[in-house]
Amino acid sequence: MSEGRLPVPTGSTGADRVSRITTGTRLLHADLHNHTLLSDGDGDPDKCFASMQDAGLDVAAITDHSTVADHFTGPAGDGVLPHGYRPVAGLAPTDWVRLGALADAHDRPGLFTAIRGFEWSEPRLGHVNVWGSRDYSEVLELGRMQAFYRWLNDAGDGLSGFNHPGREPQRFEEFRFDPAAAGRMVSLEMFNRWDDYLFEGYADGRASPLVTCLGAGWRTGLSGVTDEHGDDWGIPTGKGRTGLWVAEHTRRGVADAMRARRFFATRTAGLRVDATAQTPADEPVPMGGVLRLDHADVRFTVDVDRGADWAGKPLALQVLRPGDGVPEVVEVAEGTCGELICCTVRLDRADGDWVVLRISDPAGTNGTPGPDGHPCNDLAVAYVSPWWLQPAAD
Repeated sequence: MSEGRLPVPTGSTGADRVSRITTGTRLLHADLHNHTLLSDGDGDPDKCFASMQDAGLDVAAITDHSTVADHFTGPAGDGVLPHGYRPVAGLAPTDWVRLGALADAHDRPGLFTAIRGFEWSEPRLGHVNVWGSRDYSEVLELGRMQAFYRWLNDAGDGLSGFNHPGREPQRFEEFRFDPAAAGRMVSLEMFNRWDDYLFEGYADGRASPLVTCLGAGWRTGLSGVTDEHGDDWGIPTGKGRTGLWVAEHTRRGVADAMRARRFFATRTAGLRVDATAQTPADEPVPMGGVLRLDHADVRFTVDVDRGADWAGKPLALQVLRPGDGVPEVVEVAEGTCGELICCTVRLDRADGDWVVLRISDPAGTNGTPGPDGHPCNDLAVAYVSPWWLQPAAD
């Protein structure tokens, strides 16, 4: 069996791990957001990694909460913390050491990647995951993201991502941008548990988290996670997960794929999605890459498959661009699972500096819809990490 051709776990449904449109990488199925008894989860952390590996995942992270520092839970927090706020159980230094030992014990290069992380949890601003850092941080300043970004920069290691964007009211100060943190802030959760976050908050008059985050200047890839709080990690169906295109099945390979934004969000186990974008003047560019253009026709090619169970299933390919509060869908192409789906779209950099692909099931409905008649009110199957538009002359 070749390096890129991993078997589908016994009893599971899924596609081969080799792309039909790019070379040099292979697909790993990942869940990068899970909890245990070390914070507000129900399960024994000693069993977490084994449960996810047995469920067929290739990459897994435990990300128990770090919480508001103790000095804020007294009088210093009055008028700042939400009324009636009760902190969830959070990591202690001994827990952090324990998580590191568990991750090291279960990490098997080439077979299974186990990662220690934590979820920085500010009750109004929102929650942020950090993976692979040597240390963790409590919430040291309420109401502002700057202290966290400063810690992330000073720590000098670890990658980070915005979690369930919009579940907390201030949405990271509306995704306030920090250029110094941009290289380490690599993901935005589009699927968390069973929920699609594209239109989160729209019913309350708020803009799409996707439009707000990317419009603020962040260059995040798009991820899916279970945010599991039970003791059946990796087993429930229909929850979010991430597909990573890696050059090697190691912690380093996973981190490199995350830095390159070579990943997609889905909530369908066993799904393979790869995608390229190509202008007439250049070679195909994989997801997460840069398209150099002022205005040009761009051909998108998408490889989507889930094995025999989904063969021939009708799907829609939607091309998303910046819009007024919600993404504008500039093209919809019909296709079927198991076949390449292609479309050509005229893009103008003056309309915005990103483009995202959404793969959907036209027969299903979005449980959190946007404006009446919006094409993305159908059921999302996957989100492909963005391409970034830069001037052709750069």
